Amino acid sequence: MTRPPLRHRIITASLLTVAALYFLVPVYWLAVSATKSSADLFGTFGLWFSDHPHPLAYLGAVLAHDHGIYARWFANSLFYAGTGAVGATGLSAAAGYALAKFPFRGREAVFHVVLAGVLVPGTALALPLYFLFSAMGLANTYAAVLIPSMVSPFGVYLCRIYAAAAVPDALLEAARIDGAGEARIFAGLGLRLMTPALVTVFLFQFVHIWTNYFLPLVMLSDSDLYPVPLGLTTWTGYADRQPVLYQYTVGGALLSVVPLMVLMTVLQRYWRTGLTEGSVKA
Repeated sequence: MTRPPLRHRIITASLLTVAALYFLVPVYWLAVSATKSSADLFGTFGLWFSDHPHPLAYLGAVLAHDHGIYARWFANSLFYAGTGAVGATGLSAAAGYALAKFPFRGREAVFHVVLAGVLVPGTALALPLYFLFSAMGLANTYAAVLIPSMVSPFGVYLCRIYAAAAVPDALLEAARIDGAGEARIFAGLGLRLMTPALVTVFLFQFVHIWTNYFLPLVMLSDSDLYPVPLGLTTWTGYADRQPVLYQYTVGGALLSVVPLMVLMTVLQRYWRTGLTEGSVKA
């Protein structure tokens, strides 16, 4: 195999380095700033530690502030993002598999409607969703954030495309000949073969829900139901009167990054290869 020219490798390495710095420097700034007091946040160099860093003490203060409200926000975010991502992944897998493997009248029309849903920004739907949930008596409840989070048009699109390419019709037909029902085929074969796509949908939806600010802002008025982004914003709003909230906000933002880093580390191996190699002879 011929190696690319040296200048191409240098350009590629340089671009990747710039991209890595673009994504990692904000995380580094958070890690450094979480060790500082509120005064040091504004009185010291932003990319280096203060003379007396106290990371554990400051993070402990974040968790203890206002009777541990941040821990509740963190648990709310885990509930919204975890449950919503699992639900969205399951619904997307079922819908995408059905659109890919079961021919029926109007299938393409349904798929085009799903594609149209991908193009609609979530902020355009927030107010109509609020009026709908308010009429149902579900506004300012966990369901007001959780139910919309379980719908992912992009997930349906991705699962349909992946199922069409990665789930061989011959394998499904062989399972039917062996007497397997459609539900068993979907659970035993379809979901296994679609694992890389399902992990992608789960991660995208988890990150989307975890970082979602506008939907909880519209739906929720009880601070006990807030997720982390909305809770940290309320702290920022009071920081002019309580400067210590600047430090708490930075510490809370650092803690909120941890679940995303753990998920990316644990689940990235599912992207390296598909699970269909060798399932059907060419």
